[in-house]
Amino acid sequence: MAIVERAKTAAELLGAPPAAKNGRERLIDQAIDLFYQHGFNAVGLDQILDAVGVTKTTFYKHFESKDDLMVAAVLRRDEWERQAWARAIQARAADDPRAQLLALFDVLHDWFNASDFRGCIFLNTAAEFPNPHDPVHQAAAAYKRRTRDAWRDMAAAAGATDAETFADHFAILIEGTLILRQVHGRDDAAVVAKKMAEQLLEQYIPKRRKKAPLATTPTD
Repeated sequence: MAIVERAKTAAELLGAPPAAKNGRERLIDQAIDLFYQHGFNAVGLDQILDAVGVTKTTFYKHFESKDDLMVAAVLRRDEWERQAWARAIQARAADDPRAQLLALFDVLHDWFNASDFRGCIFLNTAAEFPNPHDPVHQAAAAYKRRTRDAWRDMAAAAGATDAETFADHFAILIEGTLILRQVHGRDDAAVVAKKMAEQLLEQYIPKRRKKAPLATTPTD
């Protein structure tokens, strides 16, 4: 009988976040797990405190409110994801910026098939808190802006003809890929999108063609 390999978790694929060093970080880490699994509004403060094993008195030594904790959770997740994705992409494409832009889809494919995949926490957050003035929404939006700008800088380093426009198109492609996986349930969303990414790269960052050797005239 064939043995079915267990799907890995995101932490196993991308590297686990650093261990909490104090009570404040323990609260944040537990909140991230619960918010990601169930949503921010579905998780009450008491549920988080029970999971960590602390009292409200202890909680209010670290945070002014649940809203304050939610912002801290998004920011900590932001820090981990940026570092984890950078490591995973570099492991596949080394320091080649053009190759890194394509390798992103290979990492996406692994993540899309992780056992604990629940979508993009930053998209989830922005959708759950749609008011652009909400601090929680702003924390999630800041992550999205930074990643878009990072793709722009990567494209510029690769010699893009128009890095700003490329970054806009690339961001649209990435967000669409996330929706195809999360909403449509397509485990192969990143594979499909990578083909489009190759076309986009060829348009803005064409591969350098090797020059054909000059023909030589044989001599007697």
